[in-house]
Amino acid sequence: MSWYEYESAAERKAAVQRKIEKRRKRGEHFEAFDSPKGTKLTSSFWGQAWCRHLENYCGYENRLPKGRTYLRQGNVYNFSTDGGKVSAEVAGSDLYTVEISLAPLPPAAWKKIKDECAGKVGSLLDLLSGKLGDHVMKIVTDPLTGLFPRRQEIRHGCSCPDFADLCKHQAAVLYAIGVRFDQDPKTFFELRGVDPSELIAVSATALTGPGGAEADELAGEDLSALFGIDFAAPDPRPVPTTAAAPPAQKGSSKKTVAKKALATPAKQGKGRHPGPS
Repeated sequence: MSWYEYESAAERKAAVQRKIEKRRKRGEHFEAFDSPKGTKLTSSFWGQAWCRHLENYCGYENRLPKGRTYLRQGNVYNFSTDGGKVSAEVAGSDLYTVEISLAPLPPAAWKKIKDECAGKVGSLLDLLSGKLGDHVMKIVTDPLTGLFPRRQEIRHGCSCPDFADLCKHQAAVLYAIGVRFDQDPKTFFELRGVDPSELIAVSATALTGPGGAEADELAGEDLSALFGIDFAAPDPRPVPTTAAAPPAQKGSSKKTVAKKALATPAKQGKGRHPGPS
């Protein structure tokens, strides 16, 4: 790059910053995206899996590196998500608006994933932190049937004059999505239009429901020890079936009550006669 080109790039960047400041003075919200500072762009399972998924798309490989650079330079502003939509402002030679939308995961595909993961996901915390077994990991990251969107399920646009299928401004926002997954993994499921807690509910049913994978094991467990609850033991004594004695009439003496008790025979079993014991 010549000195003239470098100077022009610096001047353009300064001009964009002046434009941002003018918009802020007019009361517009303009917040810089919290760009990663380390050597790795993402660190969580969901963030890294998202970036690897993008890099597998044919035709993206030439634009994605420039997008990473733009993101690291702090050129992404006003990043926001709403359902399956992502929007942001990206500073280049000018300010450009980027919009990305992800198609919701089809209900049949989501049901298939839940069925295949039944009994394999321990908790919502494990799911969001990416602590998944190899079986579940293979299911959710499958490029065709997993949770991550296929290329035709991602729609993206930018107000820049670049007519390429994926410009560097869009690439920067796509990578910013992965960084956001590091900050809040639930965003991934929101963008795909599914509730992660449903995976936990299905797993719980598979483990404890009738015919579940671990129903027999749970049946032999000490439930008090398993759940930390003291269950009252049943009383081994038989429940009395005889009716309680009628209350004493007002004014009756103790002797009168005693005589009536002796004079009334106790109920006996069928075919037997009362008699002295």
